[in-house]
Amino acid sequence: MSERQKLSPSDWWATSIIEMKPGMIRYRGYAIEDLIGRVGFAEMVYLLTRGELPSKPAAKLLEAALVAAVDHGPQAPSIAIARMAMTCGVGINNAMASATNVLGDVHGGAGEQCVELFNAVAARLPEGARDAAAITKAVTDEIEALAARGIRHVPGFGHRFHHLDPRAPRILSLVDEAAAAGAVSGLFAAIGRTVEDVIAQRRGGKRVPMNIDGATGVVFAELGFPPPLCRGLFVLSRSVGCLAHAWEESQSDYRNKGPIPRDQIWTYTGPGPRKVPE
Repeated sequence: MSERQKLSPSDWWATSIIEMKPGMIRYRGYAIEDLIGRVGFAEMVYLLTRGELPSKPAAKLLEAALVAAVDHGPQAPSIAIARMAMTCGVGINNAMASATNVLGDVHGGAGEQCVELFNAVAARLPEGARDAAAITKAVTDEIEALAARGIRHVPGFGHRFHHLDPRAPRILSLVDEAAAAGAVSGLFAAIGRTVEDVIAQRRGGKRVPMNIDGATGVVFAELGFPPPLCRGLFVLSRSVGCLAHAWEESQSDYRNKGPIPRDQIWTYTGPGPRKVPE
């Protein structure tokens, strides 16, 4: 009999996250009644995913990142899908699930990819090196390595709507404040800014500013979140927008609302009219 087969029913779903029995609920050892009213939602996210309560500066940074990415309007596929789903007569949970299911590598995954990039740059730094020259070399080497693999788009930089994403500077300023207070290292903020500089050098001086994924990626990297968790954090954030838009759409009288207005039609690119062969 294998070790798995020897597991008791109580060990089958063993977890370090929650302890629960009649009249008692504890998260990572903390009684729920002690947490309620004393910690915020961002702190609970940190506690459950990381195992410990964050410091106040860390909680402030995480909350800022979660607030910044809640919504980007119905032109964002996730938000549009939430609204369309509601007009199909499904429940609000179905609409939110449909919306978050499209948060993949292209739409919603750049934060995870950006943290992977920042971590790869940090790994290239000589031990103890934090000077601008060392960071610039590490960033340049990593971007060249991406280019050698055929990757031209650097995740976390550039935005198809915003020449300068208004969310990024504010988030970076909060990271700078936390770094000045010694709450985070500031290394990943420096790496992010250097990536922007190196991209500009490679594009003949044309800057491609950091976007929301890059800025929140700085926060997640500074806080030590593993890259795969970062996508989940973005999903948590964007779920708020999906909820709000799904609810708003449910108040309209539209039914089966498609992606384009009903008085318009798509462009057909197939063959012209033809007869079915005898």
